[in-house]
This record gives sequence, structure tokens and C-alpha cells, in this order.
Amino acid sequence: MGGFINLESLEVAHMYLFGGVKFLHLLLILMALDIITGIVKAIDKGNLWSRKSLFGYARKLLVLIVIITANIIDQVLNLGGTLTFATVLFYIANEGLSIFENMAELGVLVPTNLAEKLKVIETNKSTQASIVKEINEELIGSKVDKQLKDGE
Repeated sequence: MGGFINLESLEVAHMYLFGGVKFLHLLLILMALDIITGIVKAIDKGNLWSRKSLFGYARKLLVLIVIITANIIDQVLNLGGTLTFATVLFYIANEGLSIFENMAELGVLVPTNLAEKLKVIETNKSTQASIVKEINEELIGSKVDKQLKDGE
């Protein structure tokens, strides 16, 4: 039995890392729903990529690391859980918006005002994506390489 981690050890680790974080279970449920709706959306759009999914799952784990970090800072600064609570609420709102976005893209009716806001967010994402693509091209030097090949 020495090789197995007992339940008490897991409970102590959970209390140290997450303390009495409020709404953590709600966040975990919303993360799971976001993953499910994201997979359904990817299947519907025909772009289910394991690598892209893997990065999405990694981001979910990084959210938990941010919450753990906020909890440790909370404990060190003796803030009484305020920082951790605010962090969890932020990610709950983020996951909720992501679920609504996935549902809207799947054709599920969502409130009109929310759908319009999601379109604005999506427009901003595509603008940011094109800027990021241009920066990557500049950093990688593909434009310079292309110009050299074209003889400019």
C-alpha cells in the first residue's frame, strides 16, 4: 500500500492549492461544458484537430495554475480569499461567454444582444489574428525570403 496516494494526502494537497475557493466546482463544470460544446462545434464545422484541441486543454490547465497562484498570493498577503474569488469569477464569466459563442455558432438561439456582442468579439479576434499573423511573418522573415525569391 506504500505506493498508493491515500485520500487524506489528496485532501491536504487540495486544501493547500485551492483552499476554500468559492465556485471552483462551477468553474470546472463550465470548463467541461466548454470543451464539449467546442468539440461539437469543431465536428460541425469539420475542423476537429487534435493539436488545436490539445492546446485548448492546456489552456484550461493553465487557468487552474493561475487560480492556484492567486490562492497562494491570497494566503501570503492574508487577503481572505478576495483575489482568488475575483480570479475564479473572471474565469467563470470567460467560460460562460465561450459556451454561448460555441452555441451561437452551432445555430442555437441565444439572446439577440448577446449574439451581437459575440459578433463584435469575433470581429476583434479576426483582426487580432491578422495582426499576429503579420507580426509572425515579420519575425520569421518570410516576407524577406519571398522578396529575395521574386528578385526585388
